[in-house]
Amino acid sequence: MGNAKPSAIMAVAEKAKKLKSEGRDIVSFSIGVPNFLPGEHVYAAAREALAKDSGQYGSNRGADALLDAFLKHIEALGFTGYTRMNCATGIGAKHILYNLAEALLDPGDTIAYAVPFWTTYADIAEVLGAKILELPCPSSQDYKLTPAQLDAALATKPKVFLFNNPNNPTGMVYTRDEIAALADVIAKHPDTWVITDDIYNTMVFDGIGYHNFVMLRPELRDRVIFVDSISKTYGMPGWRAGFIAGPEVVAKALTVLNSTHITNLPEVVTAAAVAALAGPQDVPTAKRAEFQARRDLVVATMNAIPGVVCPKPQGAFYVFPDISCAFGKSHKGVKIANDVDFCNVLLEAKGVACVPGSAFGEPRSLRISYTCPEAQLPVGLERIREFFAELA
Repeated sequence: MGNAKPSAIMAVAEKAKKLKSEGRDIVSFSIGVPNFLPGEHVYAAAREALAKDSGQYGSNRGADALLDAFLKHIEALGFTGYTRMNCATGIGAKHILYNLAEALLDPGDTIAYAVPFWTTYADIAEVLGAKILELPCPSSQDYKLTPAQLDAALATKPKVFLFNNPNNPTGMVYTRDEIAALADVIAKHPDTWVITDDIYNTMVFDGIGYHNFVMLRPELRDRVIFVDSISKTYGMPGWRAGFIAGPEVVAKALTVLNSTHITNLPEVVTAAAVAALAGPQDVPTAKRAEFQARRDLVVATMNAIPGVVCPKPQGAFYVFPDISCAFGKSHKGVKIANDVDFCNVLLEAKGVACVPGSAFGEPRSLRISYTCPEAQLPVGLERIREFFAELA
């Protein structure tokens, strides 16, 4: 446990929460939660399950009804030919990712992923004693991994390549052609497992669509593991239900780990997840359109600030501007040396909470999560604009 670190994201959120409790007017762009609730049919299914509760243990893999709903869900995305034996469930995608790391990595094995990355990737690797191969993807290349970078990385034969699309923290989405080019590289390197953490797959904007390696290179099915969750798509992060679709041997390993770790997902959570996956999709569809409009506002505001570089994300609900133009400047006498200073001074001076990019491996940037209450978004953005204008 000496290797374990607390979440940098939660640290910012807790500080903002404390200031708010002290009476400060705080706009939080910090936590990546959808800030909407699922449709009434989800709650109806949960209430019905509660009324019929058996009080018994469930399946380590996941209830058949849940696996079947997940299979239909991913078939609509473009994944075909999978069965229940290719699937497993967990207490959210974070638990799934931890179990995958337990199943695939021995201490000293290498896991490779692009930078910026979701903070938990490094946390899991460090707890398990794995080596990390970081692949830097700066704003100058729109925070995206290139085929040449991936080819060089896979030539070193890492045990696992972890790929996140749409991406947290950048919101960037790989096009079909970009996925195809990366899939061609992966096909050349058969010694590496590939995990695709794609829990934002329905939050894709501008009509570019969601794509996965196995859709374009079906022969990769034997070593690509797709990770999904109800958290972001359906506004259900607290319900904790995550899934994989992948090789049977991997799904079996996660099922065995579940038998030791959690036994099963609760009945009420299972029923709610089935309703979310199989029921009406009007809530996530409406939210996708709303978030696209919010994205446009945030990007326009940030790119209008002199010196800020803000690539246009096409998914999730994050914007990740490069704010390094502020380094070396001061705000009303307070020096800003780096991204952590920037976020701390911004929070104290303007009451806006953002997560410093160094939490994601990119210290020149910060993450803005734009799922706050609608009325707060323009207020928070105006405060950021004012903050930059006051730098000297």
